[in-house]
Order: sequence, then C-alpha cells, then structure tokens
Amino acid sequence: MLRRALQIIITFGIWAGLLFIAAGTWDWPRAWILVGLMVLTLAVNFVLVARFNPRIAEARSKVRKGTKGWDKVLMPVYAFFYLAFPVLAGLDAVRFGWTSLPDALVYPGAFLYIMGAALIDWVLVTNPFLEQTVRIQTERGHKVVTTGPYALVRHPMYCGLMIQYLGLPLLLGSAWSLLGTLAVIAIFAVRTAKEDKTLEAELEGYADYKQKTKWRLLMGVW
Repeated sequence: MLRRALQIIITFGIWAGLLFIAAGTWDWPRAWILVGLMVLTLAVNFVLVARFNPRIAEARSKVRKGTKGWDKVLMPVYAFFYLAFPVLAGLDAVRFGWTSLPDALVYPGAFLYIMGAALIDWVLVTNPFLEQTVRIQTERGHKVVTTGPYALVRHPMYCGLMIQYLGLPLLLGSAWSLLGTLAVIAIFAVRTAKEDKTLEAELEGYADYKQKTKWRLLMGVW
C-alpha cells in the first residue's frame, strides 16, 4: 500500500507541477479547485482500497510479465498525453489566454470529475484483477468479474477516467485542452477494443459475459 501510495503522490505532484509551471503563476484559483478535488478523491480512493481491496495496490504497483505487446505501445502514448494535458491547459488558460471558458463551468466540471472518481473507486473495490496493463493473470487465478460496475459496462475504469477528462477543461477554463481529452478518449477506445479481443480469446467465460453485458464503455451509447 505504501509503495503504491508513493507512486500516486509523485505522479500527482508532477502533474500539478506541470500545470502551474505552464501557467507561470500560482495565482490560478480554478487550478487550486482542481488540485483540492484531486487530493480529496485520491484520499477517498486510498481509504476504500485499503479497506476493501488492499491486494490491488500491490498488483497495480508495477508492469508485470505477460503484458500484451500492443499495450506496451499504448501506455507510453497515454503517458505522453497525460503529462501534455496540464501543460496545454496552463499555457492556454493562463499564460497566453488563448481561450477562456466561463467560471460557471467549474461546477459541472467538478461534478463530472467527482462522478468519474466515484466510478473508479467502485471499480477498484470490485475487481481483484485490476492491473496497470492488459495480461491474462494465470498465476492469480484470473476470472471474469461480472458484478458491481461490470454488470453495467465491460470497461467501467476507462469510463470513469473519460468522465474525469471531460470535466478537466471545464474546471480549468481551457477550451484547447479539450484536444487532450479527445486524444485520451481515442486511446481508451483503441485499448478497450484490443482488450476485448484479448479477453474473449484467452479468458474463460469472457465471451459469455460479453453477450450479457452489451455495452463496452457507456450504457446505451457504446
């Protein structure tokens, strides 16, 4: 738990640091609102995982042998856009002022961010096989998870992250950062398609689960 917590804290620190460095100032109230929400949701995340699914912290602490080759390509691409997002938002909303979204959009942005975090927490306490990368975890007795959010969509973790990314430009007031959101959504779309094919071919019971849970990411839409 401690190692995973340190990883998350360091990653969060880098992301937030890039946000303010790109802005060129600490005087950015909307960014501080986001940072506060991130600290709050991460704290809730840690408590829930420690209480209900502590083994997942160790499982998600590193990339493991057996990770699919295509995922080894996609994850660095995602990492690039993850770190590019705060840079683009800071340059846009503060340093150069290319765009400026109304302050009132902070509220729907915060709502989306919290809803995405809540869904991610639900996933983390439900799925004991949730790792950073896609692989068949034969040594852990990998089984299909069909309860909780997995009864609604097949990839609820990505759904939660996408909802959060939709809220970020509204919170920060940066229209240009929507490009980063779209890039991340595109990456998740590709990843879920690849993951679906892998699990259907290699994980017993996934084909039947796929027939019962029709929606990949968004109920009634996708």
